[in-house]
Formats: sequence, structure tokens, C-alpha cells
Amino acid sequence: MHVPFFRLNKSSISATVRAILLILQLTISKYMNSLLDRLVVGLCKLTARLPFWIIYGLADIFYVFIYYIVRYRKQTVHQNLINSFPEKSHEEIKKITKKFYHHLCDLGLETIKFSRMTEKEIDARLKIHNPEIFEKYYQKHQSVILLGLHHNNWEWCGSMQRFIKAQFLVVYNPVRKNKALERFILDSRERFGAKSIPVHHSIRTALEFNNSERPGVLILVGDQTPPSTAQFWTTFLNQETAFFTGPMKISVKTNQPVLLQHTRKTGRGRYEVFYHLLIEDPSVVKPEEILMVYIQKIEEVIQAEPEYWLWSHRRWKHTRPANVELHKR
Repeated sequence: MHVPFFRLNKSSISATVRAILLILQLTISKYMNSLLDRLVVGLCKLTARLPFWIIYGLADIFYVFIYYIVRYRKQTVHQNLINSFPEKSHEEIKKITKKFYHHLCDLGLETIKFSRMTEKEIDARLKIHNPEIFEKYYQKHQSVILLGLHHNNWEWCGSMQRFIKAQFLVVYNPVRKNKALERFILDSRERFGAKSIPVHHSIRTALEFNNSERPGVLILVGDQTPPSTAQFWTTFLNQETAFFTGPMKISVKTNQPVLLQHTRKTGRGRYEVFYHLLIEDPSVVKPEEILMVYIQKIEEVIQAEPEYWLWSHRRWKHTRPANVELHKR
């Protein structure tokens, strides 16, 4: 009796067609996403070539679109401000909110523009006040940890590498959904010699440069939201807030001095940068004090100029578990 090796029936044909259609759909979707990613980067590169007067004209248009039409994370911004400044009136909160959205639009386009800015343009718009603070540690062949925050324009500070001998090491979270955009951002940050370090390599990199011939400056921005499993909680801007413990752990492990980068806005598209010593010798203080000093300082900075912090970030989306200690300030 002859038994056919392969027999097609309606169900097998239907399954085969569905599989083929799914593969085609995934292939087309991947191609379209890649095409869209390249288009976004292409627009960024074109925008970067525009003069500043057009850049800020576009920022004004984007402000109207984002604030009044799209209302981008407006509820998040509003609630964050109300919780952080319960003493302020409705009108004061509204005023800060509008200023924040104006600054957010400026910041987005300034970040893009940075990829094409000349050194002359940067020096005319960004004043570095005390770069010599790094020379002191370089001469002692000592690496340092530089903590920052999402306040004013932190992206332009990558140009600081021109003025110091130590290697700038900028820790970042990978852009998982758009590799082309990530490469554009990293190229912009690294154009003056800084190196970008994925966040999961930060401790290893700090240890490597701690014993390297060329000292490093490990740059960590510690005001972002950590995972829900975060173990360090304290009060920040009138709310229970979780913080990354990376700066504390790295400074304790390496005994590197901890500094703060503070950027102030002096006019539209004009900033000045100050560097402050937070902890000279981590070995003589309690580990949690390293974070507490940082938290106290950035809170003062934000309270002084609230409109320039990144309020659209969902900073307080987690709730402290009952079994996790709240560190007193």
C-alpha cells in the first residue's frame, strides 16, 4: 500500500499561509521601523545645521504644539510640581509649568544642535568656571566621580573634555528602540574625546580607570527613577523617593572623590557650569552620607530654579515597600 510522504490539506495550507504572512509582516515592520529610525536621524542632522535664530523659532512652535495641542505628559508635570511645592499657589505652579515646557523645547533642539556646534560657538554660549578642580586630582593620578542631574542643559557639558586631561566617561542608558538615534547621540557626546559607557558597565569601568595610567572622570546622573526594587529611599522634594545606589557603591569601592556638576541658565541658549566637591574621602564617611549630600545639593538647585528640571519624567511612579527603610534627612 502506497503512503504519500507529504499530504496537503486545507488546514495545513491555511497554517502555512498564516506563517508566511506573519514572516512578511514582521519583515516589513522591521524594515519600516529601520527606515523611520534613519529618517528621524536624518532630520536631526538637517536641524543641527540650522542657525540658532531658526532653532529657537522652531522651539517656540514646538512649545505651542506640545503644551497646548499634544499636552505631552501635562498631568504628570502638573502633579509632580504640586507634590514638590505644596506651598505654591495654582498660578505659581502654572507659571513654572509653562516655563518648563519652553525650556524643554529649547533643550531638545539645543541637544540636536550640539552635534554641529563649533568650539567657538560652544565657548560663546557655555562658560566653565572652575575646570582646574580636575587638575588637582589628575596630578595625584586619582580618578573621580562626577554626579550630575537633569537640570538646565547637561548635554553641552560634554565639551568640557577639551579642558581637562583626565578621561571623561559618560554613563548612559541605551536607547533600545532606536539604535540609529542612539548612535547619533553618542557621536555627539564623544566628538570632543569623551567616552560613553553603558550603565551596566559603569562599575567595571570605574575600577579599570582607578588603576589606569590615565585617570578618569566617571559621570553619573543620579536623579532618574531606579527600578521598583530600589533599596535606598529618602525624602526628596517633599516626597518619599528612591535613588540609584551606584554612586555610593562605586565611590566606596574605589574611594574616589565625589564632585557635583551644577549648570545655570544665564539666557536663552547660554549657560555657565560650576563644579563642587561633595566628598573628598569616601572612606571617612558613612556610605549613605555620600548619597545624602548629593540629594541635599540637587534639591537646593531644583528649588532655586524649578522650571529647568525634567518634570515630565515619572520620578515618583514607585511606592516604597513596607520592609524598606526610609533614610532620615
